[in-house]
Formats: sequence, structure tokens, C-alpha cells
Amino acid sequence: MARKRIKLIINPNADLGNAWRQATDLRAIAEQHGGADWAGTVYPTHATELAREAAEEGYEMVIAVGGDGTAHEVINGLMSVPANKRPKFGIVPLGSGNDFAHNLGLPDGPRDTLQMALQGHTRTIDIALIEDENGRKEYWDNTMNIGFGGSVNIYSHNLPLVRGFLMYFAATLLTIIRRYDVMNMQITTDQESWAADVLMLGVCNGKREGGGFITAPDAEFDDGLLNYTQVNKISRLSMFRLIPEFLKGTQGRFEKQVKMGTAKTIEIKSKQSLTIHIDGETFSGFNSNVHNLKISILPQALEVLAPPAS
Repeated sequence: MARKRIKLIINPNADLGNAWRQATDLRAIAEQHGGADWAGTVYPTHATELAREAAEEGYEMVIAVGGDGTAHEVINGLMSVPANKRPKFGIVPLGSGNDFAHNLGLPDGPRDTLQMALQGHTRTIDIALIEDENGRKEYWDNTMNIGFGGSVNIYSHNLPLVRGFLMYFAATLLTIIRRYDVMNMQITTDQESWAADVLMLGVCNGKREGGGFITAPDAEFDDGLLNYTQVNKISRLSMFRLIPEFLKGTQGRFEKQVKMGTAKTIEIKSKQSLTIHIDGETFSGFNSNVHNLKISILPQALEVLAPPAS
């Protein structure tokens, strides 16, 4: 039987630079399954280029070895080729949050995750697409967050002494203290339209982001829907009050402060510039020129190396 063509794309800077040390163990596991080809990223978006090239070269599996950002880049590379040429996608989580891997139900350890991926079990998931008024388009797999969550993501990248969930928790507290950005939004979905003064709008394909915040407790990767969570203009004290609710996924019971729902498409127009992260990567930073967005779900778009949905 011919060996499956497998490409592993590793971000050497993942896990605060510890990814290369992990690679030795992972290489041995790959060899047990017939071997694989490796490629390391050397600049931002390099993983996207490597994934696109792997698809065009006929690889059957492309596995991201890194964090949520590496997975995001690899998926953008795979989504840029026709569906009939798209390899199966896998992830070995070595990042700070590893939210996408967690939401997929993957094992915690990188060795166990790679073992599982190389066994070839798959499920098909939805992928989302974001487009701004400047024509920039990007695919995303797990979550995006506008306003408060976008600011948290920026601050989290400037906290080198902490990692994992603690990094995002500290960035959340910093954002409450340092920024109070209210966005006057007009939001239109395929079902309804409304105007609101918004502190945060999370749009999700998966349940969890930021290493432990359950922004969309009802989100599923394969239901053909986006889940949104909107936090209206509230006081800083109320923002602190909502933190434990987001950690448990129970924020929906605060109906006056939080609006939650589902949609297949979402259009956003804001008078204020939008600070946005997608999959933990900054899409637009502070004082951006982004005011209008179109967000849509692409059902059953990607075959992922993961256990079946529970």
C-alpha cells in the first residue's frame, strides 16, 4: 500500500519557542506511521503559502503544528484551492489558547493528538468567511470578536511573563481598565436587523476562545450556523460581573445586557472603527479603517482529522 503523503507545517515560535523541542518526539511518531514531510514557517502568512503549495502538490493530509494562529493560516491556504483538491486538515496544538483543538475534542498532549490525526479519523466542519469594505477577505475556523475581544487579543500579545489562560485573563482585566470603546452598530442577519450601542460582538463557529471563555456555549462546528454574542453598553463594574458568566457560558441569562442568537450571514456597519481578532489573530487593530463587515458561514467546507462530534 502506498504511503499517504502527509505534510506537517510547524511554527517554531509556538509555545514560546518550545515547538522545535517538541518536534523531535513528533517526528518519531510520524515515522511510525510511514513518515511525513516537514516545513517550518519563517514569516507571517508563510503557513498559508506552504499549505496552498502542499494542496497543489497532491498531499492528502496537511497538519498544522502550532497554535490557533498557525491553524488559521493553514486553513486559509487550504481554502484557497478547489474543494476536490483540498487535503484533510489536522492540528497538533502547541499554542497559548489552543481553543480550536479543544473545541474539536482533541487530546491535550501533542503526542496523543498527532497519533490520533495519523490514524485518519475525520469529521467535516463549517468554515466562516469575513470581508471588510476594503475588499479584504479571510477564512476563519473558530471565533472572531469585535470591540472588547479584539482589544483583549492585542493586549494578550504584549504580556510575555504569563501564558495560556492566565495571559488572556490578565488581558481581559487590562482591557476593562484601559479601554471603554462603544460601537454604534447597525447589525443585519439573514433573519433580522437591529441597531445597538455595543461593547463586544463575538461571532463564533466554536464555543470557546481566549483559553477558557465560553463566548458561544451552543455553537457547533457542523450545524451550518454562526452563533453571535453581543454585549451592550454597560458599566465597567458590570463588565467585571460578566467575567465569571463567560467562563461558565451562562451570560445569556443577562438578557438586558447580552443578546445571543444564530445566523447564516451577518452584516455590520459601525460609526466607530472596529478592533477585530479572528482565531486569535489581529484582523484590524486600534484606530483601524474598518467600519463595515460581511460575515458568512460555508457549511461542510473542510474535512478535519478529529474524532466524531459527541
